[in-house]
Amino acid sequence: MKIQFCFLFICLTIFSFGQSQDTMAQSNKDPLQHILWYENPAEVWKDALPVGNGRLGGMVFGQPSTEHIQLNEDSLWPGAADWGEGRGNAQDLAKLRELILNGQVHEADEKIIEFFSYRDVIRSHQTMGDLYLNFDHTKEITNYQRQLDMSTGVSKVSYQVGGHSFEQTVFASAPDDVMVIHLSTDLPEGFSLAIDMERPLDEGHQTVKVHSDASDQIMMTGEITQYGAKKDSESRPLDYGVKFKTIVKVHETDGKTSSDQGTLHIKGARTLTLLLIANTSFHQTDIDYRNQVQLDQLSFKTYDQLLKSHIQDFSRYYNRTELVLGDTELNRLPIDKRLQRLKEGHKDADLAAKLFHYGRYLLISSSRPGTNPANLQGLWNKDIVAPWNADYHLNINLQMNYWPAGPTQLQEMELPLFDLIDRMIERGKITARQQYGISRGSVIHHTSDLWAAPWMRAKRAYWGAWIHGGGWISRHYWEHYQFTADTTFLENRAYPALKEIASFYVDWLQKDAKTGKYISSPESSPENSYYAADGKPAALSYGSAMGHQIISDVFQNTLAAAHVLGIDDEFTAEVQERLDNLFSGVSLGPDGRILEWNEPYDEPEKGHRHMSHLYALHPGDDITENNKAEFEGAQKTIDYRLQHGGAGTGWSRAWMINFNARLLDATSAEDNLYKLLQISTGNNLFNEHPPFQIDGNFGYTAGLAELLLQSHEGFIRILPALPPSWKNGAIKGLVARGNIIIDISWENGQAKQIRFKSPADQSIKVLYLGEMHTINLKKSETKTIDL
Repeated sequence: MKIQFCFLFICLTIFSFGQSQDTMAQSNKDPLQHILWYENPAEVWKDALPVGNGRLGGMVFGQPSTEHIQLNEDSLWPGAADWGEGRGNAQDLAKLRELILNGQVHEADEKIIEFFSYRDVIRSHQTMGDLYLNFDHTKEITNYQRQLDMSTGVSKVSYQVGGHSFEQTVFASAPDDVMVIHLSTDLPEGFSLAIDMERPLDEGHQTVKVHSDASDQIMMTGEITQYGAKKDSESRPLDYGVKFKTIVKVHETDGKTSSDQGTLHIKGARTLTLLLIANTSFHQTDIDYRNQVQLDQLSFKTYDQLLKSHIQDFSRYYNRTELVLGDTELNRLPIDKRLQRLKEGHKDADLAAKLFHYGRYLLISSSRPGTNPANLQGLWNKDIVAPWNADYHLNINLQMNYWPAGPTQLQEMELPLFDLIDRMIERGKITARQQYGISRGSVIHHTSDLWAAPWMRAKRAYWGAWIHGGGWISRHYWEHYQFTADTTFLENRAYPALKEIASFYVDWLQKDAKTGKYISSPESSPENSYYAADGKPAALSYGSAMGHQIISDVFQNTLAAAHVLGIDDEFTAEVQERLDNLFSGVSLGPDGRILEWNEPYDEPEKGHRHMSHLYALHPGDDITENNKAEFEGAQKTIDYRLQHGGAGTGWSRAWMINFNARLLDATSAEDNLYKLLQISTGNNLFNEHPPFQIDGNFGYTAGLAELLLQSHEGFIRILPALPPSWKNGAIKGLVARGNIIIDISWENGQAKQIRFKSPADQSIKVLYLGEMHTINLKKSETKTIDL
């Protein structure tokens, strides 16, 4: 089909696609478009609704008799950065390499743990505790509803008590760094309640004191401990950690207040505003001073002012991107019932769009400039010992958390990631030197925590004996530049980080005597194993697909960054030489699949959840449609894994959607996105590993962006993998590399209008329906193309 492009130059003031924009216009009139709502309170934590300002968060249950808000803060970790930088030495590394070359891989599996690993580690991010609002409702509760408005970051609960209305509003404000709880009723006598805070015991140990020093506030003072901590698979109790103080204060009320023994009492109130602030020794040198400063500043603001500034702040990020897919008539059903419809085989395009927006909502709420990055549970963790420590896993999970940042206009939310990785890189320099005898560069293994620990932690080699955490995460520095075109960031942060990781790899690689190529050893493929020559499972190998793909990616990105910055020196020459002679990470086996290791080994888990050997397809960009054999090999690899039960976890299914998008496989993408909704999505839309793990939410959002727009090949693809059932729709505010903001509307499965806006003059190539077009963009002008 021949597509005629009609060029119109207009100023971008509002989002409007003219005749083809009916879907978006109608949707924006629907007050429930960005709202998750329910007819019942949450009975369990995983059904509660999250609020957060990046650092301070809560899970709102919406209970009308005893409201429960589980509290979190992003720096609540036990211990300190005092468990060393690693162990082992260069001689140990040489011994491992010798064992692998001699085929003694089982001994190597044991020795790498003995030499280098801290084995099992329990040192977890922890809950701040729980806030309870105990009401005196004695009459029947009717007309109950709770909701979360994703566009404003505001949670609301409403119901009637004996025919009189009651409403609760909760939000966590970033501009004022406070959680606000507002209660109101039209009961003539008002309501009364008792407010308490508590925190779970740590192995039977009390870690907080709840008390009051004024009639209008209570406070919880504590220190994070971990009496069940482990290091080297042995008990290592931690009776110290981050200190914190949480204060709940009455801000505005027409009722009477009093406090005793750590309980705050409110009587006869028709309106009440509570402020909850919390500060920690990780973020502040003087907690008490900071708390007092905050309370003093907040005292000059009304509830309405706090709400207005919060909504303005939150919405300016959230509203940058909008996806509309139809099915909005289903907004009249609560979310849990819509999920049940999906499980019964019905489709719900609008709920798919809501889950896309939810990923953006969660990223804005759990990662803001100046906070810590989103962990395995984002910000929301109810435990003293969370699943997988709620820490930072760098063999996909932390990376997946930030996949949506660039494409969906949330680049600022990625800055906490770089703050943490910069700290890891500094510690990883010591690990590289002491543990491996490599004097240049930095190494980061597969898991870390608040203290930026770079060392290896694994009880078994197959899931943790992996050195490429830094290599994979360094791609985010390069992509942040690609999506923002921020050369200052590239020069001051991205290139220095890339250089440290690349420097390590330059000295880590060894020449293979048979091929003359550089090979990485010892290697593993995250959390997977293969059958060795004796028919027994082994983890360590002489080279692996993912290892070489990541090293190649780091070298390419480092050289690309150097080129932009005009750097051409001895170091870049070294990197280029290693890249030119690196053993390929993308090789085909006898059956046409991508090899996971350097040899065509069979594997015990044929449907393994990790598809590490497809890194070069996504998030990397070495496997594209231009490499036909490898492109087809990636598809065969996926088919094989799925035939054997792959993609069973939530995050794995989300990664699959991104693979489908890169393979231009719209049908499979649609199948997998609905499977994720049916199988791996909880009532509050949290992604289930199981249990809850937030990376699947973020990976899903990134995957939908990839279905609608791609720019990793040096040109832009429009609707490259549009799900077949999404006949009509619109997306506003996606970002292509080069910081190009793009809006697309489509009808009957084909684009009707595309809009481009660039911050600088540039010429771009755009591919749609098999035709490549060159479009010249002018700085700050919008170019509209009608098809």
